[in-house]
Order: sequence, then structure tokens, then C-alpha cells
Amino acid sequence: MTGEARAPEGLPRTAGELRAGGYHPRGVKTEIRENLLAALREGRNPWPGIVGFDRTVRPQLERALLAGHDVVLLGERGQGKTRLLRTIAGLLDEWTPVIAGAELGEHPLDPITPESRRRAVELGDDLPVAWRHRSERYAEKLATPDTSVGDLIGDVDPVKVAAGRTLGDPETIHFGLVPRAHRGIVAINELPDLAERIQVALLNVMEERDIQVRGYTLRLPLDVLLVATSNPEDYTNRGRIITPLKDRFGAEVCTHYPLTVAAEIDVIKQEADLIAEVGDPLLEVLARFVRNLRDSSAIDQRSGVSARFAVAAAETVSAAALRRSALVGEDPPIARPIDLEAVPGVLRGKLEFESGEEGRETEHLTHLLRRAVAETAKAHFAGLDLRPLVDVVVDGHLVATGERVPGAEVLGALPELPVLHEVAARLDVGPNDPSGRIAAAVELALESLYLARRLAKDSEDNGGMTVYGP
Repeated sequence: MTGEARAPEGLPRTAGELRAGGYHPRGVKTEIRENLLAALREGRNPWPGIVGFDRTVRPQLERALLAGHDVVLLGERGQGKTRLLRTIAGLLDEWTPVIAGAELGEHPLDPITPESRRRAVELGDDLPVAWRHRSERYAEKLATPDTSVGDLIGDVDPVKVAAGRTLGDPETIHFGLVPRAHRGIVAINELPDLAERIQVALLNVMEERDIQVRGYTLRLPLDVLLVATSNPEDYTNRGRIITPLKDRFGAEVCTHYPLTVAAEIDVIKQEADLIAEVGDPLLEVLARFVRNLRDSSAIDQRSGVSARFAVAAAETVSAAALRRSALVGEDPPIARPIDLEAVPGVLRGKLEFESGEEGRETEHLTHLLRRAVAETAKAHFAGLDLRPLVDVVVDGHLVATGERVPGAEVLGALPELPVLHEVAARLDVGPNDPSGRIAAAVELALESLYLARRLAKDSEDNGGMTVYGP
């Protein structure tokens, strides 16, 4: 939401016009419930950009929101928890009326602060109305150990005290994040990282709907939906959600990594910023690679393997293809299996390995990546006889590839073979496609033959030339 966006013309601009137009105060949880029900009835997707949760997380979250519950999303890193929370804001009304000039987003027909109530009495139907976009009604805070009560709830404003007001005057309070989100959504990421004494400050907000600042209790009927995220290990390692606060959340919804290879590919396609073409077979290799990592005993699974790893891997592969394009003048830049070799070295630091695996990190990653290549090739080439390709390589048609070898050169090393057309067709590559795309299909077949020990492969240690031979 940019600052240039303006509310539509013709909306009420005073409390009197608002009342005459039939606008009535509606709680934020009721608003979300009614808008969610409308989307479900109309067949609209209320969760744009959320992949792989249709039959698991989404129904649970929808039930929680329909019930009007505050929600904790519990899951490993990189499972889309924050994305999911931000999507909830799309269930708010696009525009909502607020009292113009008020510190909090109060409804003009239901003011809650002393100052706004006084203005409502003084101005009556002339109380000015402004319109707030739903993007401004979502507040997000990353919980850190140095977060204070003042940040979340509020504190006494010394400037207002110096102006002559007494400490007991509620108008001396500078409101924090939660009160300022009145009639909106407050999202707290990594809730267990909040110090326990800070979590205590949220108890009154969630149950009694009032706030306490330095011993002064201000009765504010706050209207907020509180949502939070947490990693499972946070309950015991870095911190925990205190029992009274956990009890006040109406729902705890567990997230998960994509359950299928197809869902994993969809996430990569949606999130990755690819600067060169990376075909679906290579994206499938990366999806299978990430799933292999999540099953590996060498990886610390308590830390998890984020979906961001697969996204970063795809972006790395596309960057390798773009670099080769610049080196050899190949256009358009298209990724080939040789570009997968860039992934282990670049992304090794994004993973946590089990103790005792020091020095073997790259070995583990290379092994699991090769397994992903073999699984992908098996899925696409099942039943296809690649013996003619093996025979021509054994007869002396060595195939060289690498970061300085264009796709046309890879193809030129082999004679015309019907099996190569079949290989390309299995990967949805046509005979008139760019040479780089056809070369990517041929390379995948050659690599699968190497992994099946039907061909040999000689690679230079510096990542230069790779040669497939007998």
C-alpha cells in the first residue's frame, strides 16, 4: 500500500454521513469471519500465494478464524508462516472508517479513548471521518529479547507530562504497537523469543482487553486479532510461550513443508526470482534434493530445511546459466544440469549439520543432489532404452560440457539419434527449441547414465570442463 493511494470518492466524511449511510461498528473478528464466509461461498481463494496447505493447514486456520480465535502458527523455519499471517489481512474490508486525527484507529461511532470521546461529544455529527486501507490495519513485530513493554503496549510520554498533564492522566500515554492496531491484526513473529515478563503484558490485552502502563490501568475495549508464529524447538531451547498466554490463544495450527514434489516445485516457481531459464526438470531435481535433505540423518532436522533453500538453489542455478551466457555469448541463457554443481558450495552455509559431520558437508550435499538427479531421470525416462546413446559415446563420441561450453557444442558432439528426440520429448522439449534447452535434456540423460554406471565422467577439480565417456 503506497502513501499515494486514496479512498474512493463519495464515501462519508463525517460521523453524521456515516450514520445516515448505515455504517455500523463491527468487530475485527466478525469482519474477518463474514469476509471469509463470503469468499468460501463465492468460490474465491482467500489465501493467494499460499501453496500446499489446501487440505491441511488452510481448513484448520479457517475454522479458527470463523470461531474468532487468536492463533499461533507452529512450524519449522521456512514453512510460510509469516506469509500466511500477512494473507489474513486480505480478509479485512478494503476501506474502513476511522476518526480523522485520532491516535488510534477508532470507529467514528464507537470512540474508545478519552480524547476521541470528548471530540465526539463536542462535534456530534460533524466529527470528521477518514478512511484507512486494510494494509494499514496489519501490524507485525519480530519478537526480540530487547523488545520492551513500551514497544508493545505503551509508556508514559515525558513530553506530555512536561506540558502540564499529571501522570494519572490517560492522555499522557504514548501507545505501543498493540493499541495502535485497534480494529486490526497484530502479528508477532517468533513469540517465544519475547522475554517472559514482556509476554505477561499481553495477558490483559487478550483477555480483559485493557492495558496497564507503569501501574496505571487504562480501560480500553481494544478490538484486535492477535496472531503469532513459533518454531517447535522454541518451547524448550531459546524460550517458551508462558502457560497463561498460551492458554489465551484459541487455536494452535501446525504448518509443514510441501508434502509433494509438485507442491515443492510450485513454491519455487512462485518465490524464485530467476534471471535465466530454469526448466521444470531442473526445478524437479532441486525439489527432490530439498526433500532428500529433510530425510537425511546428516542434517539437523530440528533446525529444518527451509523452503527458502530450494528458492535460493534455483536462483543460484539460474545465475550460473546467466554467467555461462556472458562467457560464451549464448542467448537466451538456459540452465543445464551442469549448473547444478554450483549449489552445494554456495548454499552449504544455509544448513545445520549434525555433530560429527564436520568436513563432510559438501560430500553429503553432492551425494543427495546426485540422488535427486537420478530420481528425476528415472521418473521421466522410465521405459526408454538409452542404449543407443551409450553406444555412440563408447564408440568415441565424447561429450564435453561445462561453464564455458555452449549448448550447441554439446549437441554437436553427438550424431543424429532418434533416441535423443525421444529424450527431448519426454521433457517437453521440441526440435525447434533453442539449443540450450535441447542440450539440457541431453545432459540429463547423460548424467543419469553416469549415475547408473553405464558411462564414465571426468570432471576438472576447478569446476571447468566435464567429459562423458566410456
